[in-house]
Amino acid sequence: MRLIPTKVHGYLDYIMGALLIAAPWLFDFDRGGAETWVPVILGAGTIIYSLMTDYELGATKGISMRTHLTLDLVGGILLAASPWIFGFADYVYVPHLVLGIFEIGASLLTKTQPQYGPHHSKANDGRTLSTH
Repeated sequence: MRLIPTKVHGYLDYIMGALLIAAPWLFDFDRGGAETWVPVILGAGTIIYSLMTDYELGATKGISMRTHLTLDLVGGILLAASPWIFGFADYVYVPHLVLGIFEIGASLLTKTQPQYGPHHSKANDGRTLSTH
């Protein structure tokens, strides 16, 4: 059951992207290796593909919401598993695991179509209109 509206997901995307970029310094695990760069790269990627997503908070609307959610799912799995994949679990794993699980959950619980639906266009007065 998909409960999260795409607009809410959009806000979560930008917050999560910024949090992932800042996480190594916020949670004091910035040793300069994979433990640092995996969340930073995934956070930057999240912001970039969010800007390109066809939803209420996207700028260019080039990526479908389904593709966006797939990227979130894959990124969440990679983030959650990264301490063991890259061998830094003895140093730190909780932030990566928790934030990764959050990403996975958000990807599975978010609606796949923006409220305005696919194939939309903006009228001169700013209203959203369907082009069906």
